[in-house]
Amino acid sequence: MLKTIVFDQLKQAMKNKDALAKGVLTLVKSALDAAEKEKGAELTPQEETAVINREIKQTNQSLEGAKQAYRSDLIEKEEAKLVILKSFLPKQLTEEEISAELQTAGITSGMNMGEAMKIAKPLLDGKADGATISKVVKTLIS
Repeated sequence: MLKTIVFDQLKQAMKNKDALAKGVLTLVKSALDAAEKEKGAELTPQEETAVINREIKQTNQSLEGAKQAYRSDLIEKEEAKLVILKSFLPKQLTEEEISAELQTAGITSGMNMGEAMKIAKPLLDGKADGATISKVVKTLIS
């Protein structure tokens, strides 16, 4: 279970006095706890992955803001956070692997984007981020 892994890493970060890792892991633990409390039961691996993806998306938004403000100190911090967060995700597929899986699932040229995404999202949930999936689907259906 992801929550116990996060907690173990949090304890290790505290022992190592790693402030960045401690902050990120505390954030992840809180997000997982909140999602679990909201659901009223333990989270499934897919739900845990969704929580991590949400944190990654927020960190990416912060990173974009830091880049627009030319804040190199914040850019470095946000990129380090992303590395830690992405370590909790399953191995991400490459665009070629995504394309092969989507073609196997029946996504072909001329298909509606909405219909194709309805097939692609559940198939690749947690294996690739939404932006990459969308990009590959657009390529396949055009």
